[in-house]
Order: sequence, then structure tokens, then C-alpha cells
Amino acid sequence: MGLENRLKEYRARNNLNQSDLGKLVGASRQTISLIERGDYSPSVILALKIARVFGTTVEELFLYEEQSGNMSSGYFLMTETKD
Repeated sequence: MGLENRLKEYRARNNLNQSDLGKLVGASRQTISLIERGDYSPSVILALKIARVFGTTVEELFLYEEQSGNMSSGYFLMTETKD
């Protein structure tokens, strides 16, 4: 269970190393490394900054894996049932 990401893939596509990406989003190289390894979940603000650098959405970069093994985006629908 945890937050999976495609950060390394997007960095490679855009010829950015961890330090470069960190400078662009106001984070350290170490923070970017921790996020890529799945050892640290970024704040919403940091996730948005990273997505903006790559011209994509947070949902495209970060996926939440539930215990059942299903991959889903970070959004969960709340539905109201009427009796």
C-alpha cells in the first residue's frame, strides 16, 4: 500500500536530474529522491508544482495503491445514497 509515482520516467523524458527538478519546485535533491523511491509522500502543493513543471496532472504522476492491489488516482468519489 502506498503512493506510486512516475517521477523518474517524466524526469528522464525531460532530461532533468533530481537536483534540477528540485530547484524548479523549491525542494532538495534528497526530497525528490525520497519521493521517487516511495519513501516520502509530497505535500499537495509540492505535487502540484511537480506536475506543473511537466505540463501534466497530479493524477498522471502519482497513483495510490490500495491494499487490494487496485491502482487508482488520488481522487475518491463520495456518493450520497438516498433512502
